[in-house]
Amino acid sequence: MTNTATASTTTRAREQGREDGGPGGRRARVHRPAVLAVLCVTLLVISLDNTILNVALPSIVRSLGATSAQLQWAVDVYALTFAGLLLTMGALGDRLGRKWVFMAGLFVFGAGSAFAAWSGSPSLLIAARGVMGIGAAALMPGTLSILTNVFPGQNERARAIGVWSGTAGLGVALGPILGGLLLARYWWGSVFLVNVPIVVAGLVAAAWLVPNSRTPDARRPDPVGALLSMVSLATVVWSVVEAPQSGWSSPTVLAPLVIGVAGAVAFVSWEQHTDHPMLPMHFFRRRRYSVAVGVVCLAMFAMMGMFFLLTQYLQFSLGLTPLAAGLRVAPIAAAVLLVAPAAVLAARRIGTKVVVVAGLGLVAAGLGWFATTGVASTYGDALPSFLLLGVGIALTLSPCTASVMSTLPTEEAGVGSATNDTSMQIGGALGVGVLGTALNFRYQGHLLPVLAHAGTQVPAGIERLVLGSLGGALAVARHLPPHQERALETAARSAFVSGMDLAALIAAGVAVAGAVVALLWLPNRPVSGSGRSGHSDGPGESEG
Repeated sequence: MTNTATASTTTRAREQGREDGGPGGRRARVHRPAVLAVLCVTLLVISLDNTILNVALPSIVRSLGATSAQLQWAVDVYALTFAGLLLTMGALGDRLGRKWVFMAGLFVFGAGSAFAAWSGSPSLLIAARGVMGIGAAALMPGTLSILTNVFPGQNERARAIGVWSGTAGLGVALGPILGGLLLARYWWGSVFLVNVPIVVAGLVAAAWLVPNSRTPDARRPDPVGALLSMVSLATVVWSVVEAPQSGWSSPTVLAPLVIGVAGAVAFVSWEQHTDHPMLPMHFFRRRRYSVAVGVVCLAMFAMMGMFFLLTQYLQFSLGLTPLAAGLRVAPIAAAVLLVAPAAVLAARRIGTKVVVVAGLGLVAAGLGWFATTGVASTYGDALPSFLLLGVGIALTLSPCTASVMSTLPTEEAGVGSATNDTSMQIGGALGVGVLGTALNFRYQGHLLPVLAHAGTQVPAGIERLVLGSLGGALAVARHLPPHQERALETAARSAFVSGMDLAALIAAGVAVAGAVVALLWLPNRPVSGSGRSGHSDGPGESEG
């Protein structure tokens, strides 16, 4: 009797972890597709903001007189606050209620977007982007943890996670397209203001449709763990996004990196010894969980690094407008959108390992193809690499996300989602930082001898602009005599393409490493939809 009563109590607690009472919870059982639509639209908005600002940077320079350093901060502060707060916000949602933290994040994100759109100075824009990052950190874990609770069945959850993963990848790919469309008709603030009506609609829909869920026996708050996670994540992200500009040996990069690594070690040590950890370290003893998190990080390294390369290539090397460049990356978005929902179902049928290794193999092939790009190459030459990348990313991210979420009990969905999202943000930041450094190293190495040549010599004060970026070199070339203009443009484009090819090869190597990790250690059995698996991933490892 005692065991029966205990089991009954546990069952009721689990149900409480999935859905609190109230009208939203009841309606969610009838309107699950509508709930999924609300979650995916809001996820799409925050994913767009990872890339949509890039196409507006020249307009912001003209309108606000922003310096290069201020533009860097406007881009980076979003990633810093976003990544730094993800774990904290995921744990907060598990404790207070995922719906309420999700809606609070939606409100903050919308307010930050309006603030950014009407910013009258670079400093105000930077502050607004920080506010948007805070809102995004509260939003993103909620989308996946709510989804996990609303779709308890194996097949329906697999489809829902496939749609979620496709939306996350689609947002990154659609950012340049939407940004280019808006800038073709409106001022730079429109790339932020477009978020506001979506946020308002999302708040109304979430209040009516989205059920609340929380951890039934929530742990006590872990302020020490929260502080250590924020410090370590923010400083590491800062280092990797600053590295392309300052170099990995710069004190402004090394000092935060050391602080971040020390903070991460302290965080792990604290979480292992406290009796109320924000992120239970025993999760990582489950091989399916830990390997999937690592593979997601490596896949996002390749994806975000690739976008960093190709958006510059399309605009500067091929001479396309922001809108035309955005439209040229549409095949990646289409491939992700079409393949991601089927990827989880394929993983359930033939095994997670098989699908993920195949996906990373396609990513590596696409990047290897892109690394063959030359100065005389056209968009058509690069298009197959875009398609391979899109299909490969979809095959990788969807099953890995499903693996992370299926390994954990539903009452820990917020922390699990935040861990998955953090690995995505860290991987993306590392991709931009490492590949940006490789690109700059090769670009400057090729251009320095050219600038020293008498035929293409430029004034010493302008040399920094030429070495800073291909865009700067082309801008300087337009003010030189015709023969020097042609020589500098040719040399700069050749140096950039050479650096881009090197960076693409590095990204391909990372994708191959991810495929090897998945092949050796990722369990192949179909993903469980129960929130717990009753099987062991390996000797001495328990899923339960």
